Amino acid sequence: MPTHPIMNARETPLAILTICAGVALLVANDAVAKLLTDRYPPIQILFMRNVIAVPIIATVIVTVFGPATLRTAHLRLHALRGLAMLIGAWLYFTALIHMPLAEATALVFSAPIFITALSVPLLGEKVGWRRWGAVLLGFAGVLIIVRPGSAAFQLAALLPVGAALCYALFMMSARWIDRGERLWTMMLFGMLFPALYAAPFAIAGWSPLQVADLGLFLALAVFGSMGLALIGHAFRLAPAAIVAPFDYTALIWATGLGWLIWGDVPLAWSVLGAAIIVLSGIIIILRDARQ
Repeated sequence: MPTHPIMNARETPLAILTICAGVALLVANDAVAKLLTDRYPPIQILFMRNVIAVPIIATVIVTVFGPATLRTAHLRLHALRGLAMLIGAWLYFTALIHMPLAEATALVFSAPIFITALSVPLLGEKVGWRRWGAVLLGFAGVLIIVRPGSAAFQLAALLPVGAALCYALFMMSARWIDRGERLWTMMLFGMLFPALYAAPFAIAGWSPLQVADLGLFLALAVFGSMGLALIGHAFRLAPAAIVAPFDYTALIWATGLGWLIWGDVPLAWSVLGAAIIVLSGIIIILRDARQ
């Protein structure tokens, strides 16, 4: 990560552009997955994405960093992280069957709230009243979108919240991995283990692949892999306090794609809840940066 102040100043615009591009690719990944849910089970979509992505990532690793980067000293931890990623991705892809893309994306952004809440029991961190206040604010935003007890409530809205919890566990567990391990190595095992876990379930409920959809599956793998790589690189170019808030540009992309592809227009309640979740996340990010 750059440490010179002049270098930081020069690389900050590049870092912002990089994370915005990465976020846009991940939302495009989600949109393609939503399109595919009309014809394939979520577990098969997840399996196909990862099976295609693993050799792509492995090729990049061998070409750029050398075969030694394929090895890891944290295989068991990667296996556990892969399980969290599998469950989270399955919950999210299932949610996309029943929910607009923008609403599902907004609820997944409750992950920083779970990270803060779980950092006390799992990481032994101290969380002050301001960050606890941000956590409560974020959960209020989630409740506004989900609206339990109202006529508009649907159980499917809980799926992306569960996915956010799984993603939070996946991201927090990275703290237990040696910092010397490369991002690409972590990405490789983050794709490999979910593919292995998903394989028997995908095969059991397999839907024959349509030739016209092969391009969509390839796009899914490329968008997902490149999106994660760009976001990871952005955090190496500039401090998290500068880069992380731009992660929320995903809501703009999700809203735009949802409207263009499916004609979805977010409800006022959903917009309000999403805004509160974003505010909560930014408060948590800034507090973490100050500490």
